[in-house]
This record gives sequence, structure tokens and C-alpha cells, in this order.
Amino acid sequence: MAHLKSPFLRTVYERGYVQDSTDRDALDARLATGPLTAYIGFDCTADSLHVGSLIQIMLLRRWQQTGNKPIVLMGGGTTQIGDPSGKDSSRQLLTKDEIARNKTSIQRVFARFLKFGDGPSDAIMADNADWLDGLSYIPFLREVGRHFSVNRMQTFDSVKLRLERGQSLTFLEFNYMVLQAYDFLELARRHDCSVQMGGSDQWGNIVCGIELGRRIEGRSLFGLTSPLITLASGAKMGKTAAGAVWLNAERLSPYDYWQFWRNVDDTDVGRFLRLFTDLPLAEITRLEAGTDAAINHAKEVLATEATTLCHGADAAKAAAETARRVFAEGGIGADLPVITIARATLDQGVQVINLLHQAGLAASLGEARRLVRGNGARVNDQPVSDETRKLGPGDLNSDGVIKLSAGRKRHALVKPA
Repeated sequence: MAHLKSPFLRTVYERGYVQDSTDRDALDARLATGPLTAYIGFDCTADSLHVGSLIQIMLLRRWQQTGNKPIVLMGGGTTQIGDPSGKDSSRQLLTKDEIARNKTSIQRVFARFLKFGDGPSDAIMADNADWLDGLSYIPFLREVGRHFSVNRMQTFDSVKLRLERGQSLTFLEFNYMVLQAYDFLELARRHDCSVQMGGSDQWGNIVCGIELGRRIEGRSLFGLTSPLITLASGAKMGKTAAGAVWLNAERLSPYDYWQFWRNVDDTDVGRFLRLFTDLPLAEITRLEAGTDAAINHAKEVLATEATTLCHGADAAKAAAETARRVFAEGGIGADLPVITIARATLDQGVQVINLLHQAGLAASLGEARRLVRGNGARVNDQPVSDETRKLGPGDLNSDGVIKLSAGRKRHALVKPA
């Protein structure tokens, strides 16, 4: 990609962020003349994003790092409908109060990755409820709806795949594409936003927004999508056996977040260093070339750099130190995740599988049972072979806690309240 003129496009192509783009050469030429504004939308379906959304956040970070202005668009309006992209069934409809709570919680993570303010490249936080909630139905259909062909909408994956599988697609969901396209037009009007970015599953929605801007106001808009990120195992990024890898510390501790990155497959290290850290490419090339102990060091660098971006340098340092104590010294580590159990409950005894599940070391009781049967569970560093075993006061160690382990790399502490 040496022919690309703009620092942003050179960066995102070199580091592997791009799946598709509309008229890349024209976008490159526009970026070469001066900064532009771009946005990515995030619906408020939960009170935290997970690492499956991290590539989008990093795209906005790259956009800002190269002198451009990013917009983080909260989907306070579109979340009321639910994006059908990649879904086999309708999302559960949330109340406005639930959406508002989720939005408030989600917004906090962006301040770690982006600089917000009034400067020319400072990020903006917007909410599409500001314009979608007040739309009048008939005027909206006349101004916007007439530009959409149902025949064409059925060719986009978000619609086509559901219909081909014979799964229901509600009229409510069918409107999502129209509203997202209108978001692009509204941001172009309000903030002179000319680029929409998103995951590859958003391609159809982005193209519709570009065409809407051209048809209604003759605007020249652009789109860019990132690939679906999967692990070497083929699993979708953001999901593990123990559940989602959340970005908010209240949902997943910085230590567990650090461990997620430390435990990635060897073949993923270089790719993830490019996508999810700010390390220079030359340094990444050196790190990924190692084997055995060297590749383990590269994983620790990945874990610390990624955790620093999401949770701060102090949390990353504490997580790395805890890991060192747990693995190198056989200790406990002050930063291990902790669950509290009422003393009266512990006095009566609690099944080990229940504690493994509550501690997040197993996604379900069934998973906890399989962990014990497979000799993967430990209590105070000793193997557990009986899935019916109950833990009680006698299992508290000299630190007054019970250390639970799933395999050699995932640990949690049980502490009596």
C-alpha cells in the first residue's frame, strides 16, 4: 500500500484493519488534502462492550492519531429496534431506562482510547436518539423511505441470511437499515461527517447511508469496514468458555482481561499486536519472530499493552505482577478476581462446581462439572476429582481465602464475608 498518500489509510492497511472500502483512492485523495470526520455507531444492548467491539474503537483511535476527528455514536435510538446483522432472531427489546443505563456505562470506556474536547481532532460523543426520537412517520417516509428499494435491501446479508434460513425478520428490524443510513446523513449535516466505519457485517447499512447522502443532498460520502476478528481456534472474538471478555472493569477484572490476551494462541500474537496495541510495526515484527520463551514474552507484552489501553498502566502492571506471583512463585497475587461468600453459607459448605461457576471460571454448572471430570479444576493448587465436593471453612488457606483454578492460567479467590 505504498501508493497511499494519507497516514490513516497507510496505517490501517499495514496493520490489518480493512476488509472493504468504498472508492479507496478518492478517500485517500480527500484525506491527503486535510482532516475529515468519521463515525462508528455502538448500540446500547448491554452495560459494557466486549473485545469484539475493540477493533472499532481502535479504528477511531487510529483515525484520531492521524489528525482526523472521530465521532462515537451511541445508539440510543437504534437500540430501541435492534440491529438484525449477524442475528438468527430478534433481539430482546429494551426499555428506554435500560438503554439509558447501558449508554452511561458504555461511554466510560471510550475516554481510555480517545481524547474528547473542543479541538479540531478531539472526539465527539453523539446519540442518535437526539434526532430519531423526534421523527414524524409520514414526513420521514416521504423524505427518506422513498429512496430505499425493498428488492435491493433483501440482497444485503443482514436481511438475506435471515430470509434464506426461513427465520422471521420483523418489520421493526427491517427499518434498522433505513435508520442507520439516516444517521449518516444527519451526522453529515450536523458535523460535516463524511466517513462511516464499522464491522464487515455493516457493509450494506453503510452503503445505504452513502447512497442516501448522495440522493438527497448530493454529498460525497465514504465507507470502510473491518474484518470479523476470530481467534486461531475459529471462535468469534469476544467469547470464551467462561463468557464474554468485557471492556468494563465491573464486568471483567483487569487481571482477567490481561489473562485473555496472555492466553491467545501463538499464531494470533503478531496480528493482535498490530490491531490492539500502539507498538511500532518494527517492534511487533521482532516480537512475533520468537519461539518458546520469546513468544511467551510477546504474549505478556500484548497483554500488558492491551490492558494499559483499556484499564490504565497501573492496572496492567498490577495484573502482570499478580500473574508473575501466581505462576512463577506459586503465590496468590493481590489482583486476582475475588468473590465473597457469606460466612454462614460457607459454614454449611458450598459445592465446588457452584463456586467455579460463580467465580467465572466456568460458564455454567455443566462446564464446571466437565472441568472437574477433566482434571482441570484445583482448590488451593490441589487437584479436585469429586464434582460433589463441598468447600467450607476448613478449605480457607493461611491468607483466609480459597484459591480456585481452572487449568494453570485462570484463577479466582473465594473470600468469606
